[in-house]
Amino acid sequence: MVDIATRVYNHKWKIDPIVRSLIDTDFYKLLMCQSVFRNRRDTNVTFSLINRTKSVRLADLVDEGELREQLDHVRGLSLARGESTWLRGNTFYGKRQMFRPDFMEFLEGLRLPPYHLEKNDGQYELTFEGRWPEVMLWEIPALAILMELRSRAELKDMGRFELQVLYARAMTRLWEKIGLLNGLQGLRIADFGTRRRHSYLWQDWAVQAMIEGLGDRFAGTSNCAIAMRRDIEAIGTNAHELPMVYAALARDDAELRRAPYDVLADWHEEHDGNLRIILPDTYGTDGFLQHAPDWLAGWTGIRIDSGDPVRGAETAIRWWRERGEDPREKLVIFSDGLDADKIVELHRQFHGRVKVSFGWGTLLTNDFRGLVPGNGLAPFSLVCKAVAANGRPTVKLSDNPAKATGPADEIERYRRVFGVEKQASQPVHV
Repeated sequence: MVDIATRVYNHKWKIDPIVRSLIDTDFYKLLMCQSVFRNRRDTNVTFSLINRTKSVRLADLVDEGELREQLDHVRGLSLARGESTWLRGNTFYGKRQMFRPDFMEFLEGLRLPPYHLEKNDGQYELTFEGRWPEVMLWEIPALAILMELRSRAELKDMGRFELQVLYARAMTRLWEKIGLLNGLQGLRIADFGTRRRHSYLWQDWAVQAMIEGLGDRFAGTSNCAIAMRRDIEAIGTNAHELPMVYAALARDDAELRRAPYDVLADWHEEHDGNLRIILPDTYGTDGFLQHAPDWLAGWTGIRIDSGDPVRGAETAIRWWRERGEDPREKLVIFSDGLDADKIVELHRQFHGRVKVSFGWGTLLTNDFRGLVPGNGLAPFSLVCKAVAANGRPTVKLSDNPAKATGPADEIERYRRVFGVEKQASQPVHV
């Protein structure tokens, strides 16, 4: 097992690039990229960094030269032969050859496109613009780089023994969380923590701890590089990015209302089984389910990623019953801001009523709260979103208005079109 503290101490010798592989990314990005490559490959999209936690002034903490060095390193990466073989030949979700030959040829020849970086009032403005299948693959490495550079900035003056104690305490904390989860009958949980991890090495350690501590109750990891390295399942389906871009391309309100379902119609043609998971909250879960076509009720399950998770699950259960489906045969994946105590609570409330699963993110791979003076390693909410498509702004409403993105006038238009009334705002910590 890697001595993380020593490797962190040695970062000052620049031996560790933060992103060391093009597949050091989330599995859902590759699945979505294949769908985009097939259906909307010529769409021009702009992605932009958004720091929701304004109190964390990244441009004051992270050296611009180091950031550029790490971003430039990623631009030089390409798919290694072993990685290509793994993607082409491995079985994902019980399906051989998940990735089509034409998409694999595209991916094997890909180099990530240029970036634009500026400083503004203590924050970095980092944007990526180009053809959608290319620029979308910047999201995860860009986030991982900034999160780890922030961690390195906080740790740079710590000595070797101080770092050993820090990581021992963090390991103990995570192992205690795993012990809490160990008592849950029928638990199914996956690592969703790539985008806001403390570091690559720490995420890899956390995955190993989950494998040992939970056994077959640990379903796998969203991180492709770690899944390949540890010979476990790569986990993921789709995300808000797809409906956000499809909606931005809509020519009128009628097309806008159809956009979230057009996304899933394209997905339906390409995937089956556990890949048919509905993510309903982009423009409000209630309205999405109310107007959903009948064929969506037959999909495998729903992922709940914003708002009150209990309300979201109860809404899904009620919807399935109204559509003549048995909720006990449906999968509900909770993935918003989870920690061990919340996982225990939700599992006890819904186990047996639905098939319950959890995507555990930031507080699995980046919980160093209170372990250094000033709480400088506490996780914060950093995202990289598609903000425009073919020159038109994108919008996300969410079931939590604190997560909404887009110009104010477009947000109001989307709320009108999708019938989203007043929502209860909840704090966004991670």
